[in-house]
Amino acid sequence: MSNGVLVVGALNVDLVVAVDRLPGPGETVVGPRLDKFGGGKGANAAIAAARMNVPVRYCGAIGDDELGREALVELRASGVDVTDVAVLDDTATGTALIVVDAVGENQIAVAAGANAALTPALVRRAVERASGWAGCVLVSTEILPAAVEAAVSTASDMGLHCVLNPAPVRNEFIASAHAASVLTPNSSELRDLCAALSIPFTDVGDASANVARATGACLVVTRGDKGAIVAYPDGTIEPVPALQVSDVRDTTGAGDTFNGVLAASLSSGMPLGAASALAVTAASLSVRHVGARTGMPIADEVNAAHV
Repeated sequence: MSNGVLVVGALNVDLVVAVDRLPGPGETVVGPRLDKFGGGKGANAAIAAARMNVPVRYCGAIGDDELGREALVELRASGVDVTDVAVLDDTATGTALIVVDAVGENQIAVAAGANAALTPALVRRAVERASGWAGCVLVSTEILPAAVEAAVSTASDMGLHCVLNPAPVRNEFIASAHAASVLTPNSSELRDLCAALSIPFTDVGDASANVARATGACLVVTRGDKGAIVAYPDGTIEPVPALQVSDVRDTTGAGDTFNGVLAASLSSGMPLGAASALAVTAASLSVRHVGARTGMPIADEVNAAHV
């Protein structure tokens, strides 16, 4: 099997303010400075996958502006092929406003910008071109539902592993959930999937198994410092413990790290349980630095920490 990864999803520029505590509704909190980082679930995951030493291509859209050009430079420098990135006139590159508190929890608001202009046709062509070199297509849902559907259905038609990260969950993505190989919600997104599928939510384990049965896809539910749960369509549940990290600084991008490393591992032929365990280790390591990409570990770090 070919071991490349095609990532389809959003690219943003993250503007981050570190504060002592997150603000409540209508409240202003003050931090010492504004930091700028590369972001977006798709672009982040592409870099995380590339750090696992597999070929990675990113499909997305940016504006023809300074932020977009800087983003492409960073992707290329990280070893990501940007052949399938559309550069759009009169459209701003996507931007995320992020507030991070003293224990690493965050609040995020996103201006979609060019991400909302990524077309199904462009996505379909990118997935078709991936035939022969990619073993996995990773799709995140910060783009239009039609673009998500194009990526998942084309990957399915071509017999490629397709990992769908349903963040956020919307009813329009449910058809894609049925066509994907693997779904990677976090605990709150699992609740949203249950609601969209009219499945009662009792606990994470039962809900994971029920969503897997309903969709026919495997689930890997990420649970932060509790690790993950892998659920299979036959109802089997497999817990994955987290690597304990004492120096947590920022959880932004941990999920993207998980998805990128999971896709890279699956593309290399690793079974889902083992791939999920390696991805949990990588995500656990990623929270030691501020910024979605800053803490993303390289393959040697992940392998050394993984036991």
